[in-house]
Amino acid sequence: MMTNKSIKNNTKFRQTDKKRSIIIGVLLSILLTATPFLFYIYQFAPADSKEWETSFGTIRANGFNSVQSFMHAVFTKATFVLLLGIWFLTARNWWKYAILIPLTMFLFQFVGVLNVELAYIDEYDFWYSLPIITPIILFLIFISIRLSSKQDISASLKREVDDEIQKMLSDDL
Repeated sequence: MMTNKSIKNNTKFRQTDKKRSIIIGVLLSILLTATPFLFYIYQFAPADSKEWETSFGTIRANGFNSVQSFMHAVFTKATFVLLLGIWFLTARNWWKYAILIPLTMFLFQFVGVLNVELAYIDEYDFWYSLPIITPIILFLIFISIRLSSKQDISASLKREVDDEIQKMLSDDL
């Protein structure tokens, strides 16, 4: 039997969880609202310079024609990584692991943009990410086959439940 104290504590934890989920929701919505601004932040960089002195430090072009081109590449990749990461972390569907495929591609491209030694950005990223993507695709195919085999059972179960609900609603209680 639950005591009054345990009920009070349990209610307190639920209220704290509710506040926490509201705060996380607000932060995620602010972050999602700010992504268009993040995407266009490169326009503040000088278009005709190889270096840019900021209060955060010096930003170099890293093999690009200008700092603005470099910033465009960085923030384009970072925006997609951010959006796909949020989508993956907040998705509740079984297929959420499919989001890892483009996320992996953009992560490799993002690292490629930051890596000064690469001559061609985005050229070999697919081949580097293939060992990570292949098991994900195989896992998704396996889950899809398992779900499609269960579909007949779930369809008949749904029909039975719908029939039972109709019977309950049609009876005079």
